[in-house]
Amino acid sequence: MNYKIAILEDNPAEAEYVTALVDRWGKEAGHTLSIAGYPSAEAFLFQYEDQKSVDILLLDIEMGQMNGMELARRIRQADEMMQMVFITGYPDFISEGYEVSALHYLMKPVAPEKLWAVLDKAAARLAREEKRLDVTYDRKTDYVPLSRILYVEAQKQYVLIHTLEETYRMKKSLAKTEEELDEYFLQVHRSFCVNLRHVVQIKSGGVVLKNGEEIPISRGMAETIGQEMIRLF
Repeated sequence: MNYKIAILEDNPAEAEYVTALVDRWGKEAGHTLSIAGYPSAEAFLFQYEDQKSVDILLLDIEMGQMNGMELARRIRQADEMMQMVFITGYPDFISEGYEVSALHYLMKPVAPEKLWAVLDKAAARLAREEKRLDVTYDRKTDYVPLSRILYVEAQKQYVLIHTLEETYRMKKSLAKTEEELDEYFLQVHRSFCVNLRHVVQIKSGGVVLKNGEEIPISRGMAETIGQEMIRLF
């Protein structure tokens, strides 16, 4: 599986140590990881506000102006799926970890086996809680979380899977692809199926997504989209 993992640690030596452990876990478990490190909560938020695409967050608590617990509360308001693991030398915040649905609380210096066990648990929970789309292209397959897909576009005998990070081109019909999506996806045009999670504005001729893109919709579709969003959200 592919996972995006963020590590928040203001101590460079600690950050390097945890990154090495995470990288080893990914290789031994057969996962493809994208690992990014951040020295502060503010640095992470700057990136996160632009691309909300983190599966597992490993974070310290005592960091700069905004501590890890404050950051976790802020993230939880918009993201219930992210798996959060606190790695810290301060046991005083354990009870607060439950408030943000933290997966686990590890004390420094973290033992490799304990971290790997928690990462196994995080991966299992992600696989269980969020459906993914098998996207096959260039003789390889990515398992893309449905929540990251902005929309699916028909292109002759192919479909373009537009996600928060990139666009995949897969040889498959739009109708067949729709069968593997969830109720948040709605075909709004003969060539477009939109993820309603990302719609921020409905116009008479199109919908605007969180990333600023505008997708055309069929005549009379605006009311249907509005009704579906009321039902789902």
